[in-house]
Amino acid sequence: MENILSIEGLSKSFTLHNLGKHIHAIRDINLYLREGEFVGITGKSGSGKSTVLKCIYRTYCSQEGSIWYNSIRFGKINLSEVSEREMISLRKHEIGYVSQFLDVMPRTTARELVAQSIMEMGTDAQTADLQTENILQHFELDRELWDSYPTTFSGGEKLRLNIARAMVKRPRLLLLDEPTASLDHASKLKVKELLEQLIKGGTTMLGIFHDLEFMQDLCDREYSIENGNFTITH
Repeated sequence: MENILSIEGLSKSFTLHNLGKHIHAIRDINLYLREGEFVGITGKSGSGKSTVLKCIYRTYCSQEGSIWYNSIRFGKINLSEVSEREMISLRKHEIGYVSQFLDVMPRTTARELVAQSIMEMGTDAQTADLQTENILQHFELDRELWDSYPTTFSGGEKLRLNIARAMVKRPRLLLLDEPTASLDHASKLKVKELLEQLIKGGTTMLGIFHDLEFMQDLCDREYSIENGNFTITH
Protein backbone atom coordinates (compact mmCIF):
# COMPACT_ATOMS: atom_id res chain seq x y z
CA MET A 1 0.00 0.00 0.00
CA GLU A 2 1.30 3.44 -0.93
CA ASN A 3 2.39 5.91 1.74
CA ILE A 4 0.08 8.92 2.10
CA LEU A 5 2.68 10.69 4.26
CA SER A 6 6.46 10.27 4.51
CA ILE A 7 8.59 12.40 6.84
CA GLU A 8 12.33 12.35 6.20
CA GLY A 9 14.96 13.93 8.45
CA LEU A 10 12.60 16.52 9.92
CA SER A 11 14.12 18.96 12.42
CA LYS A 12 12.75 22.07 14.09
CA SER A 13 14.30 24.44 16.61
CA PHE A 14 13.29 27.69 18.28
CA THR A 15 15.38 30.71 19.24
CA LEU A 16 14.34 32.60 22.38
CA HIS A 17 16.03 35.91 21.68
CA ASN A 18 15.07 37.50 24.99
CA LEU A 19 16.73 34.62 26.88
CA GLY A 20 19.55 34.03 24.43
CA LYS A 21 18.56 30.37 24.07
CA HIS A 22 18.31 28.00 21.11
CA ILE A 23 16.03 25.01 21.70
CA HIS A 24 15.93 21.90 19.49
CA ALA A 25 12.32 20.73 19.52
CA ILE A 26 12.69 17.73 17.18
CA ARG A 27 15.73 16.18 15.49
CA ASP A 28 15.94 13.99 12.40
CA ILE A 29 12.38 12.66 12.60
CA ASN A 30 11.49 9.87 10.18
CA LEU A 31 7.94 8.59 9.97
CA TYR A 32 5.53 7.16 7.42
CA LEU A 33 1.79 6.56 7.18
CA ARG A 34 0.17 4.19 4.75
CA GLU A 35 -3.27 5.09 3.46
CA GLY A 36 -5.95 4.13 5.97
CA GLU A 37 -3.58 3.66 8.92
CA PHE A 38 -3.98 5.00 12.46
CA VAL A 39 -0.56 5.78 13.93
CA GLY A 40 -0.05 6.99 17.49
CA ILE A 41 2.70 9.14 19.00
CA THR A 42 3.39 9.02 22.73
CA GLY A 43 5.82 10.91 24.93
CA LYS A 44 6.13 13.23 27.89
CA SER A 45 5.00 16.85 27.78
CA GLY A 46 7.61 18.97 26.02
CA SER A 47 9.11 16.01 24.15
CA GLY A 48 8.23 17.45 20.71
CA LYS A 49 5.03 15.57 19.84
CA SER A 50 2.91 18.60 18.93
CA THR A 51 5.80 20.14 16.97
CA VAL A 52 5.69 17.20 14.54
CA LEU A 53 1.97 17.73 13.86
CA LYS A 54 2.34 21.49 13.55
CA CYS A 55 5.11 21.06 10.98
CA ILE A 56 2.82 18.77 8.95
CA TYR A 57 -0.06 21.25 9.19
CA ARG A 58 2.39 24.09 8.53
CA THR A 59 1.57 25.99 11.71
CA TYR A 60 5.35 25.74 12.15
CA CYS A 61 7.88 25.91 9.34
CA SER A 62 10.54 23.22 9.64
CA GLN A 63 14.25 24.00 9.24
CA GLU A 64 15.42 20.69 7.81
CA GLY A 65 13.90 17.63 6.20
CA SER A 66 10.94 16.83 3.98
CA ILE A 67 7.25 16.10 4.58
CA TRP A 68 5.97 14.28 1.51
CA TYR A 69 2.19 14.15 1.22
CA ASN A 70 0.39 12.29 -1.56
CA SER A 71 -2.37 14.77 -2.37
CA ILE A 72 -5.40 14.05 -4.53
CA ARG A 73 -5.45 17.65 -5.71
CA PHE A 74 -1.74 18.37 -6.18
CA GLY A 75 -0.06 14.95 -6.42
CA LYS A 76 3.03 14.18 -4.34
CA ILE A 77 4.16 17.41 -2.71
CA ASN A 78 6.55 18.50 0.03
CA LEU A 79 4.49 20.25 2.73
CA SER A 80 7.65 22.01 3.89
CA GLU A 81 7.79 23.89 0.58
CA VAL A 82 4.21 24.33 -0.70
CA SER A 83 2.76 27.81 -1.15
CA GLU A 84 0.37 29.30 1.40
CA ARG A 85 -2.45 29.08 -1.14
CA GLU A 86 -1.83 25.36 -1.65
CA MET A 87 -1.65 24.76 2.10
CA ILE A 88 -4.94 26.59 2.70
CA SER A 89 -6.55 24.44 0.02
CA LEU A 90 -5.21 21.26 1.63
CA ARG A 91 -6.55 22.32 5.02
CA LYS A 92 -9.97 22.96 3.53
CA HIS A 93 -10.25 19.80 1.47
CA GLU A 94 -7.81 17.09 2.60
CA ILE A 95 -6.05 17.62 5.94
CA GLY A 96 -7.85 18.08 9.23
CA TYR A 97 -6.42 19.05 12.61
CA VAL A 98 -7.89 18.59 16.08
CA SER A 99 -6.20 20.62 18.82
CA GLN A 100 -6.79 20.71 22.56
CA PHE A 101 -7.63 24.38 22.10
CA LEU A 102 -10.46 26.08 20.22
CA ASP A 103 -9.38 29.14 18.24
CA VAL A 104 -12.32 30.65 16.40
CA MET A 105 -13.61 33.93 15.07
CA PRO A 106 -15.62 35.91 17.64
CA ARG A 107 -19.41 36.10 17.34
CA THR A 108 -19.60 32.77 15.52
CA THR A 109 -21.93 30.20 17.05
CA ALA A 110 -21.15 26.52 17.51
CA ARG A 111 -23.68 25.62 14.80
CA GLU A 112 -22.15 28.12 12.35
CA LEU A 113 -18.60 26.86 12.98
CA VAL A 114 -19.47 23.27 12.14
CA ALA A 115 -21.66 24.20 9.16
CA GLN A 116 -18.90 26.40 7.72
CA SER A 117 -16.46 23.47 7.89
CA ILE A 118 -18.87 21.24 5.99
CA MET A 119 -19.64 23.84 3.31
CA GLU A 120 -15.91 24.32 2.67
CA MET A 121 -16.10 20.83 1.13
CA GLY A 122 -18.71 22.04 -1.38
CA THR A 123 -21.79 20.77 0.50
CA ASP A 124 -24.99 22.78 0.14
CA ALA A 125 -26.32 24.74 3.14
CA GLN A 126 -29.35 22.51 3.78
CA THR A 127 -27.27 19.31 3.89
CA ALA A 128 -24.63 21.07 5.99
CA ASP A 129 -27.28 22.05 8.54
CA LEU A 130 -28.48 18.45 8.82
CA GLN A 131 -24.95 17.07 9.18
CA THR A 132 -24.17 19.76 11.76
CA GLU A 133 -27.10 18.74 13.93
CA ASN A 134 -26.16 15.07 13.64
CA ILE A 135 -22.54 15.62 14.76
CA LEU A 136 -23.50 17.96 17.63
CA GLN A 137 -26.02 15.37 18.82
CA HIS A 138 -23.40 12.63 18.54
CA PHE A 139 -21.07 14.49 20.89
CA GLU A 140 -24.00 15.29 23.18
CA LEU A 141 -23.38 19.02 23.10
CA ASP A 142 -26.36 20.57 24.87
CA ARG A 143 -28.84 21.85 22.28
CA GLU A 144 -29.02 25.15 24.15
CA LEU A 145 -25.35 25.70 23.27
CA TRP A 146 -25.72 25.20 19.52
CA ASP A 147 -26.54 28.85 18.87
CA SER A 148 -24.22 30.20 21.57
CA TYR A 149 -20.67 31.52 21.24
CA PRO A 150 -17.98 28.95 22.16
CA THR A 151 -16.12 31.52 24.29
CA THR A 152 -18.69 30.76 26.99
CA PHE A 153 -18.14 26.97 26.83
CA SER A 154 -16.30 24.83 29.35
CA GLY A 155 -12.97 23.26 28.36
CA GLY A 156 -14.61 19.90 27.65
CA GLU A 157 -17.38 21.49 25.58
CA LYS A 158 -14.84 23.42 23.51
CA LEU A 159 -12.85 20.26 22.85
CA ARG A 160 -15.93 18.32 21.78
CA LEU A 161 -16.86 21.14 19.39
CA ASN A 162 -13.33 21.23 17.99
CA ILE A 163 -13.41 17.49 17.37
CA ALA A 164 -16.85 17.70 15.75
CA ARG A 165 -15.74 20.53 13.45
CA ALA A 166 -12.72 18.57 12.18
CA MET A 167 -14.27 15.12 11.96
CA VAL A 168 -17.47 16.12 10.20
CA LYS A 169 -15.45 16.93 7.07
CA ARG A 170 -14.15 13.33 6.97
CA PRO A 171 -10.69 14.52 5.90
CA ARG A 172 -8.27 12.33 3.99
CA LEU A 173 -5.58 12.87 6.64
CA LEU A 174 -6.55 13.75 10.22
CA LEU A 175 -4.02 15.04 12.76
CA LEU A 176 -5.08 14.59 16.39
CA ASP A 177 -3.34 16.57 19.13
CA GLU A 178 -4.50 15.09 22.46
CA PRO A 179 -8.11 14.72 21.22
CA THR A 180 -9.37 13.28 24.51
CA ALA A 181 -7.29 15.42 26.92
CA SER A 182 -10.06 16.94 29.03
CA LEU A 183 -12.98 14.62 28.25
CA ASP A 184 -14.82 12.29 30.60
CA HIS A 185 -15.01 8.57 29.81
CA ALA A 186 -18.40 8.79 28.06
CA SER A 187 -17.17 11.57 25.77
CA LYS A 188 -14.00 9.61 25.02
CA LEU A 189 -16.14 6.70 23.88
CA LYS A 190 -18.00 9.05 21.51
CA VAL A 191 -14.66 10.17 20.04
CA LYS A 192 -13.50 6.57 19.68
CA GLU A 193 -16.74 5.57 17.96
CA LEU A 194 -16.36 8.33 15.38
CA LEU A 195 -12.68 7.52 14.84
CA GLU A 196 -13.68 3.94 14.08
CA GLN A 197 -16.18 5.21 11.51
CA LEU A 198 -13.54 7.43 9.90
CA ILE A 199 -11.07 4.54 9.70
CA LYS A 200 -13.70 2.38 8.00
CA GLY A 201 -14.29 5.28 5.60
CA GLY A 202 -10.59 5.39 4.67
CA THR A 203 -9.32 8.37 6.70
CA THR A 204 -5.63 8.15 7.64
CA MET A 205 -4.82 9.38 11.15
CA LEU A 206 -1.78 10.48 13.10
CA GLY A 207 -2.55 11.10 16.76
CA ILE A 208 -0.75 12.32 19.87
CA PHE A 209 -1.61 10.73 23.19
CA HIS A 210 -0.09 10.73 26.68
CA ASP A 211 -1.46 7.22 27.12
CA LEU A 212 -2.40 5.13 24.10
CA GLU A 213 -4.20 2.46 26.13
CA PHE A 214 -7.63 3.91 25.32
CA MET A 215 -6.91 3.86 21.54
CA GLN A 216 -4.73 0.73 21.58
CA ASP A 217 -7.08 -1.47 19.57
CA LEU A 218 -7.33 1.21 16.85
CA CYS A 219 -3.61 1.87 16.37
CA ASP A 220 -1.61 0.12 13.65
CA ARG A 221 1.76 1.40 14.92
CA GLU A 222 3.10 3.49 17.76
CA TYR A 223 6.03 5.90 17.85
CA SER A 224 7.52 7.09 21.12
CA ILE A 225 9.29 10.45 21.21
CA GLU A 226 11.87 11.48 23.80
CA ASN A 227 14.08 14.57 23.69
CA GLY A 228 12.91 15.24 20.14
CA ASN A 229 13.84 11.79 18.77
CA PHE A 230 11.57 8.97 17.58
CA THR A 231 11.60 5.25 18.29
CA ILE A 232 9.04 2.71 17.04
CA THR A 233 7.61 0.82 20.01
CA HIS A 234 5.38 -1.56 18.06
